[in-house]
Amino acid sequence: MPTAAHLVAALVLAAVGWFASELVKPVIEAETGRSAFGRLSLINLVIGALCGWIVIGKRAGRGLSAGIGNGITGVAALVFWALFVQAVAEMVNRSLARRYDGPMEAIIAVFELMLDYAAFLADAQVLIALAGGALLAGLAAEAAARRWR
Repeated sequence: MPTAAHLVAALVLAAVGWFASELVKPVIEAETGRSAFGRLSLINLVIGALCGWIVIGKRAGRGLSAGIGNGITGVAALVFWALFVQAVAEMVNRSLARRYDGPMEAIIAVFELMLDYAAFLADAQVLIALAGGALLAGLAAEAAARRWR
């Protein structure tokens, strides 16, 4: 059922997904020299909105400490799904270029790519943005749940 908490959580986590994507682009560029990112920010915005709506929104209204925990859980889900989606997209591109010998090698490559991409998130600015976004998303959804029942 749509509630204000769902909407607020979706909007805040969508912004966190967009902002973190914009922060990670210079890190990736410095490490790999790659400067074409396609729709990275837009895809992560959509993933953030979905994680905010599904993960944080449905758990809102249980108190401040639970709100903070919900925010952390929502950002963890955002990071996991963003890494997974980006790794699958890269695996498909590599598969079309015939870089894998079989389907199992391609599936294993998804998890290896996720680990490689997770290393880019170790930048201090990105971690601070994700942590701050977790707090903001959880507390904002909690406030919306209290304000608009």
